[in-house]
Amino acid sequence: MKRNFIKVQDVLENYKSSVYEKDVERFLATYAPEIHIYDCWGNWEIKGISHWRANVEEWFNGLKVDGVSLNVEFNDLVIEENMNLAFVHCTVTFAAHDIKSGDKLRQMTNRFTFGLNKKDDFWQISHEHSSLPINMETGKGIFNLR
Repeated sequence: MKRNFIKVQDVLENYKSSVYEKDVERFLATYAPEIHIYDCWGNWEIKGISHWRANVEEWFNGLKVDGVSLNVEFNDLVIEENMNLAFVHCTVTFAAHDIKSGDKLRQMTNRFTFGLNKKDDFWQISHEHSSLPINMETGKGIFNLR
């Protein structure tokens, strides 16, 4: 399923709503087939939409099994773009809520950078990098610095 994202902001809005709805196909529609991701969860890198699909399916299925909805919020958003390339950096807060009660269960904030390119007049993410600052004493990621 390919979507027609006219503006970079359309890509980000689709990201948020498809995560909330746990819609794998709609989420993956924001990505180029040759996506290259540096993720801070378990993999050094992910290359290609089929490998990314496996991660996304596992992520969304885990949320379904746990009865959790996930709200995504982009903060400190900076978008720079020209005719065919865009660069986005921001913080992204993921807040998990119990579907039945609506209670917030947990939250974390990552730093994200997206590289987008325009193909056939529509934006797609071709590179994504998520990161966390590291506590130098413990070697663990700091999830909620903001």
